[in-house]
Amino acid sequence: MVFKNVTHILFDLDGLLIDSERLYTEAFSNVCAKYNKEFTWELKRSILGFQGHECAEKIIKTLDLPLTGESFMEECKKEYEKVFVNVELMPGAQKLVEHLHSKGVPIALATSSGQDSVDMKMQNHKDFLSNFHHLTMGTTDPEVTKGKPDPAIFLVCASKFPDKPEPEKCLVFEDAVNGMKAALAANMQVVVVPDPRIDTEELKDATLCLKSLEDFQPELFGLPSYD
Repeated sequence: MVFKNVTHILFDLDGLLIDSERLYTEAFSNVCAKYNKEFTWELKRSILGFQGHECAEKIIKTLDLPLTGESFMEECKKEYEKVFVNVELMPGAQKLVEHLHSKGVPIALATSSGQDSVDMKMQNHKDFLSNFHHLTMGTTDPEVTKGKPDPAIFLVCASKFPDKPEPEKCLVFEDAVNGMKAALAANMQVVVVPDPRIDTEELKDATLCLKSLEDFQPELFGLPSYD
C-alpha cells in the first residue's frame, strides 16, 4: 500500500484518544434501563460519530422511549457527570500527539461532542489538549451542519488552520465507521483504530487500519519519525 504524504492531522476524540466510548455506553445503558430497555451494541454501533441530538433521536426512536430528545440528553448529562471524571487516554495517544506537536506538525481535534462534553471529559487532561492548534466541536459549532458520516466536521476543522490545507494534505485518525466515511467523503486519508467488535469488512475502505495508536509509523505519511 502506498500512502500519500500529508502536512496536517485531524484527530477524532471519543474512542480514539480517550477511552470514553465505554463510559457513554454505561451512561446510555443506565438511562435506558430506567424504562426497562436495553442499549445494545448494534444500536451503539449505528450512532458512533453522531452529534448529541442525533444520538438521542435514534435511541428514542429505536427503543420507543417515552422521552423527548432534550429530556433524554438531560438524563444522560447527569450520568456523564458521574462517569466522565475518570476518563483515561488511550494507549499511544499522548506519545503520538506530543511527538507531532513537538515536531511542528499542525494538529487539530474534530469531535462530534459539544463544548460542555469536551470540558467535562478533558478536565484532567488540559495539558494534553494544549497540544492542538484548535478544537472543532460538532455539536456546538454552528459551521458543522451535520454529524458524521457527513464530511462537514473535517472540512470545517481543516479550514481553521491558518494556511488552510487542501483536504488531500490532511490525515484523519478515527475509531468509527461513520468517522471513516466522513473522512473519505472529505477527500482525506484516514487511519482507523477501531473497536475490535467492528467487522473488518466495514473498514476495508480505510487508508490504514491499526489495533492501537502505538502501532502508527508517522514516516509512512511523510511525517517526522519517532526519535
